[in-house]
Amino acid sequence: MTNDPYTKRPFIIAGSVVLVVLIFIIRLFWLQVIDQSQKAKADSNALLRQVVYPSRGLIYDRNGELLVFNQPIYEVTLIMQEMRHGFDTVAFCQCLGIDSLEFADRIAAIKDKRRNRGFSTYTPQIFMSQLTKQEVASLRETSYKFSGAGIRKRTLRGYSYPYAAHILGSVGEVSQSDIDRDDYYQAGDYSGRDGLERTYEQRLRGTKGVEVIMRDSRGRIQGSYHDGAEDVEAITGTDLHLSLDIQLQALAEQMLQGKVGSVVAIEPATGEILALASSPTWNPEILVGKQRSTQYNRLLNDPSKPLLNRATQAMYPPGSTFKTIQAVVCLQEGGINPYSKFPCNGPGSTPIKCTHHHGSPVDLLGAIEQSCNPYFWCAFHDMLQRDGFGDNNAVFRARYNLWRDDVMKFGLGSRFTNTDIGEQSPGKIPLEREYNRTYGEKGWKAITIRSLSIGQGEVLVTPLQLANQAATLANRGYYITPHLNTELTDNPDLRHETGMNDKWFDLTAQGMHQVMTNGTGRWYNIDSLQMCGKTGTVQNPHGKDHAIFIGFAPMDAPKIAVAVVVENAGFGATWAAPIASLMIEQYLTGTITRKHIYNKMVNSVLEHPSSEKTDSN
Repeated sequence: MTNDPYTKRPFIIAGSVVLVVLIFIIRLFWLQVIDQSQKAKADSNALLRQVVYPSRGLIYDRNGELLVFNQPIYEVTLIMQEMRHGFDTVAFCQCLGIDSLEFADRIAAIKDKRRNRGFSTYTPQIFMSQLTKQEVASLRETSYKFSGAGIRKRTLRGYSYPYAAHILGSVGEVSQSDIDRDDYYQAGDYSGRDGLERTYEQRLRGTKGVEVIMRDSRGRIQGSYHDGAEDVEAITGTDLHLSLDIQLQALAEQMLQGKVGSVVAIEPATGEILALASSPTWNPEILVGKQRSTQYNRLLNDPSKPLLNRATQAMYPPGSTFKTIQAVVCLQEGGINPYSKFPCNGPGSTPIKCTHHHGSPVDLLGAIEQSCNPYFWCAFHDMLQRDGFGDNNAVFRARYNLWRDDVMKFGLGSRFTNTDIGEQSPGKIPLEREYNRTYGEKGWKAITIRSLSIGQGEVLVTPLQLANQAATLANRGYYITPHLNTELTDNPDLRHETGMNDKWFDLTAQGMHQVMTNGTGRWYNIDSLQMCGKTGTVQNPHGKDHAIFIGFAPMDAPKIAVAVVVENAGFGATWAAPIASLMIEQYLTGTITRKHIYNKMVNSVLEHPSSEKTDSN
C-alpha cells in the first residue's frame, strides 16, 4: 500500500487547483490594481471623462473698465479606439471643410508621441481647435455619425480696447516644456505667453474640472454618470484689477503714433502705473486665434522691433533730466549749497559748453530752469574732489562711490524687484572698477568722467526708471516700486527711501517748476496745474538726438509723474514736453483743452532709422 501511486493524487489535484486559483488572483490583482489599461478599456466603453476648462480671470483698469474678457471657441476631439467602427472620413472632412490629406496629417500629429506625449487611444485627443460656432455647426448636427468624435467648448481672449498690448500680453498654446514643468497642462492647452497674462498665469487660469458622461454600447451619450455625483466643477480664474488708466494709456499710444519711443506715468504716492506705452505697438486682437502664429512672426521680423517694450527694456542716456538728481546729490554731499553760483559763458564754456546764452553767474534754481551744463559740471566736480585725491586716488574714488550709491537710491542702475513688470533692462550707473580698468586707479578724476554730470557718457536709464525718478522727486525723497496690480500697493516692502534731506527736494522741485514757467517747458505749461518738469536732448551716435522729458504735477501733493522718450526727435522741449504736458492735463482734469497741440502730436510722423513701421490696427 505504501507504494500505491494513487495515494498522492488528491494532493496533486488540490495543489493544482490552488495554483490555478492563485494565478487567477494574481492576474486579477495585476489587471485591476497594477495595470490600469484594462480598467481604462472597460471604463471607456461606458464612461467618458471630459476635461471642463475654466474661464480665465477678467482684467480691469483702475476705474473698473473691462480690458480683457473671454469669447467662446470650440475644438473637435477624437477618441482613436472608437474610430475603428465605420468612421466616415470623407463626410467628417466635409463637415470641417478640410481634405483627406489634412485629415491624415492631423491624425499623424496626434499619434506622434514625441509631439503628443499624453497620447492615448482611449482618451479624447484634440483634432482641430479654435473653431467658431459656425465652423462646428455642421459637425454638431451630424456628430452621431462619427463614432469617437466630440465637440468641446473653450474660450479665447477678447479685448475691449486696441491698446496696452505690451502690458496685457497674450495667450497661446503651451509648449512641451510647459507640459513637462507643470502637470496642470496637457497638449492643446493655453497659457499666458507674455505680459501680465504670463506673470499672473496661475491666478488667471483657474482650475480644471471633470465631467463624467455615461454612454451605451454604441458610444452614444446617455447623460451624466450618477447624476453628476463624480463630476468636478471647474473653478474660474481670479480677476485682475490694474492701476492702469485705459483712457490715459490710449492718449499716450495715440500721441506716439508715427514715432518711436515710450511714455510712462506713475502715481507717486502709491507707485501705481497709470500708463505704460511703447511705440511701435499692435492691436492685441491680432495675437488671438488661428492668426496668432502668422501675426507673431510678422511682429518678430519687423525691423522697427514692435515686440521690444521700449518703456522697460530700451536704455538711453538721461541727458539733462539727470540734472535734477545731480542737484539733490550734490546738495546732500556738500558739493554745493543753495546759494552756490558758477559762471557760464554759453557755447564758449569749457570743458563743457552750454547750449545757449543766459545770465551769469547762475545759481541752482537758475541752472535747473535754464539747463546750464557748466553749473552742473562744476557742482559734480566740487562734490567729487572736495576732499582731494588721497593716496592712490583712494579719497576721490570713495567720493565717486558715495555719489554712485546716492544716484542708485533713485531706482537707477538695477531692475525693480518685487514687481509684476516682467521684462526690464537694468540701466547702468558705472562702477569704479570700470574706470580703474580703463584708466588705472590713479588715472581718472572728475574731468575724466565729466559727461556724467549732464547725464551723458556711460550712464543709462530706462523710461520706467525715468518716471520713477520723477516720482521720487515728487515724493520729496522716496518711491514705491512701480507696479500694475493694485493689490501690491499696500505692501510696505515696496517703499524705498533715499535718506536725503527733504529741503533739497523742495529746492529742486522749485527749479523744475521754473522750467515750466520760465524755461524750456514754458510753451506747454498750465499755470493752474502747477507743473514741474525737466527737458532733455540726448546725444545719439546713431542719428538725430532723442527727445526726453520728466515731470510731475501738482508741485505740492503731486498726483502724477511722467517720463517721455521720443527717439530721433531732436529737442525734448519740442516733442517730449508737449506729450507729457497733455498726459498731465488729461489725468488731472479729465479732458484736453489744447486741441492744436494734441492734433500736432497725433498726426506727426517722425523719421527713424527703422524704415518699416508696424500697423497698430
